[in-house]
Amino acid sequence: MYRIVEARTVGLNIRQFTVKAPRIARKQRPGQFVILRLHQQGERIPLTIKSADPAAGTITIAVQAVGKTTSLLNCLEAGDSILDVVGPLGRHSEIRNYGTAAIVAGSVGTAMALPTAKALKDAGNHVIFIEGARSKEMVVFEDEVRAASHEAYILTDDGSYGEPGLVTKKLDELLAAGRKLDFVLAVGPVPMMRAVAKITAPLGIKTMVSLNSIMVDGTGMCGGCRVLLGNQSKFACVDGPEFDATLVNFEVLMQRNAMYRSQECRSLKAFEQHKREELAALRDGLAAKEKETAQLHARLEMREKDETHGKPEAVHVAEEEKRHA
Repeated sequence: MYRIVEARTVGLNIRQFTVKAPRIARKQRPGQFVILRLHQQGERIPLTIKSADPAAGTITIAVQAVGKTTSLLNCLEAGDSILDVVGPLGRHSEIRNYGTAAIVAGSVGTAMALPTAKALKDAGNHVIFIEGARSKEMVVFEDEVRAASHEAYILTDDGSYGEPGLVTKKLDELLAAGRKLDFVLAVGPVPMMRAVAKITAPLGIKTMVSLNSIMVDGTGMCGGCRVLLGNQSKFACVDGPEFDATLVNFEVLMQRNAMYRSQECRSLKAFEQHKREELAALRDGLAAKEKETAQLHARLEMREKDETHGKPEAVHVAEEEKRHA
């Protein structure tokens, strides 16, 4: 069980969770992610680790409610638990001193890009952060963006905050002004990452994209996260999630991500009609699981104590059977 120690809303349909996960917190590096499951029958979803605190044993994730599972997750509060959290998964970002590095992120993609931006800045790069969102309500982590970069630009599609326009507009403006970019990382919606790649590829700028493909097991065995790089198939969960943007077949990626769109829409509609019941059932199931886990730990402690004092295992098993008869 993974206890939520803090939960707060940071934008429109976007929540941030700090979760107790000591082993993951000790091991994670920028660009890596976790796969979580809310209950026994729930789907597995990948979420990038926004930050980690090894001393506190916690990781922080940001979640945008777009389907049933993310919508249900965003109903949880501090004190609730998540059934499974597996990670850190994937290859970490390649961090070195490129020179001038531009981070281009779309809304919740900002959370995914922040750890890499901080690491690039610490490595001596001049970091330019371009954050885009549909509206002011979806601009997230602005203070952290500014702290992780030397230059920060905020754009909104509707012009309600920052500069009006898309992130690619600002990228074009910087390049047209003669700014030399040595490295670009794009994180966000697939169309946005594809648009960034179309700008940087002709200029020979090293560009990486973090692919948000469908994932199930996180080990490369299921094949759900297969992506096409040139003529080669790769798996985003073990070979990525970051790949050279010039090699990614974005059309195939979008087709694969849309494979279950109709089922996802039906599932979300059913959830919205029964949200209270779904949330109550989730919490009841987690409470039962916690009770079961506590009883198991108590039995294991008793067994260890009995073995320490020399009580035969057969006697212990007989007493356990009597107690549960």
